[in-house]
Amino acid sequence: MNLRPEEISSVIKEQIKAFSSKLEVTDIGSVIQVGDGIARVYGLDKAMSNELLEFQSGVYGMAMNLEEDNIGVVLLGSDATVKEGDTVKLTGRVAEVPVGDALIGRVVNPLGQPIDQRGPIAAEKARPIERVAPGVITRKEVNVPLQTGIKAVDAMVPIGRGQRQLIIGDRQTGKSAVCIDTIINQRDTGVLCIYVAIGQKASTVARLVNTLEKYNAMDYTVVISASASDSAPLQYIAPYAGCAMGEEWMENGKDVLIIYDDLSKHAVAYRSMSLLLRRPPGREAYPGDVFYLHSRLLERSARLAPEFGGGSITALPIIETQAGDISAYIPTNVISITDGQIYMESQLFNAGIRPAINPGLSVSRVGGAAQTKAMKKIAGPIRLELAQYRELASFAQFGSDLDKTTLDRLRQGERIIEILKQPQYQVLNVEQEVVVLYALTHKYLSVVKVEKVPEFEKALLEYMDTKHSDIMSELGETKSLTSELEAKLAGALDTFVRDVNVNEL
Repeated sequence: MNLRPEEISSVIKEQIKAFSSKLEVTDIGSVIQVGDGIARVYGLDKAMSNELLEFQSGVYGMAMNLEEDNIGVVLLGSDATVKEGDTVKLTGRVAEVPVGDALIGRVVNPLGQPIDQRGPIAAEKARPIERVAPGVITRKEVNVPLQTGIKAVDAMVPIGRGQRQLIIGDRQTGKSAVCIDTIINQRDTGVLCIYVAIGQKASTVARLVNTLEKYNAMDYTVVISASASDSAPLQYIAPYAGCAMGEEWMENGKDVLIIYDDLSKHAVAYRSMSLLLRRPPGREAYPGDVFYLHSRLLERSARLAPEFGGGSITALPIIETQAGDISAYIPTNVISITDGQIYMESQLFNAGIRPAINPGLSVSRVGGAAQTKAMKKIAGPIRLELAQYRELASFAQFGSDLDKTTLDRLRQGERIIEILKQPQYQVLNVEQEVVVLYALTHKYLSVVKVEKVPEFEKALLEYMDTKHSDIMSELGETKSLTSELEAKLAGALDTFVRDVNVNEL
């Protein structure tokens, strides 16, 4: 093989032309201490707060404590591969997650990586997990209802799009059940749902995903799981990651429902992380900024004005109390941040009243503004009648002779409690709720035995759907109860009560 000198020289000339010296400058530090998911790093003077740092082993960490001579870094992975003396370099990026429609129907970890064995997520965009909440000027008032499909909630503590409604109660009182029913009820409403599971068992999350798939709710839902076996830093960033995903849709004019289940475990994860970072502890050993931890998260839920995107994020944070103590540190913090709370009581739950909502301690600070006209018109007396019933019931148990008015109020109260009971996964649409509550408030149930109320309700809804579908469709479309429509509804109910032998239901 003969090589000609001119060929060699032309190849060398081409290579010289194509040569470019690309200089990459990165700050590199070294690990001086590691343990319990926390690394101390020396030599990175230019690190930003919340910046991602890449360790020699490929594990990423997040800069949390920027001190004089070192940085406290929380590891977003196992610390088994990180050793003292390893090199660490700055990435110039803050923690971010993929966003967009590619996430719908997927189960991901707090870093946006899929954990459902269904292949990679083809997201085209990413957003930082931390962001300043929308200002006052960019917001719009909350006056569009978010229907939960649960009679007790939609009638007494209504939720509007853009609201933050806390769900609070002891463990095993049905807090998550209310949220799951609300997600199931968003089918065909255009509301996208995000469920953030913080510090829960992996089996519980798997069961939740199966339930959502069974009711076709995963078609519009993303599940973010930071399970109990995940590190505290991953549990800490989970709700912010979920919120960042929701903000992408909100700014594109879509309505989003996000559930944080639960923020008690989130606060505990942050506490353990802070104590390991040697931050000074305060009340109940929580760090001093634990209020800011949740306020900066929940303030990001809003309804935007049309010129700023026009979408909304509705947040349902969950807080678990110990022995019903809502005056503890974290519960009072979150109560003061949110726009109302739904208080789930274990006594009611154990008595078979489910959902176990205590109407005395539950409140929506948005109120009637977040109700449809029809619901607002008929649901007003329910809370008052229920409060009167509870007061009278405590006197009635002494067995004294009661006048007719008192007896009528007691009978009505018993039927209110019975009609507000609702099995899980059996959500109702607006027109069904309106018909049932209209029958309740206008005393159509007074002739029905208390134990027959559920059968009466079922028969009534079947009757209205088959014989009076015109009334139901008009109620569903207009969401208001005009005097003509009310007259039609009253006539239909009169006929139903007359024709059906309520004693044989």
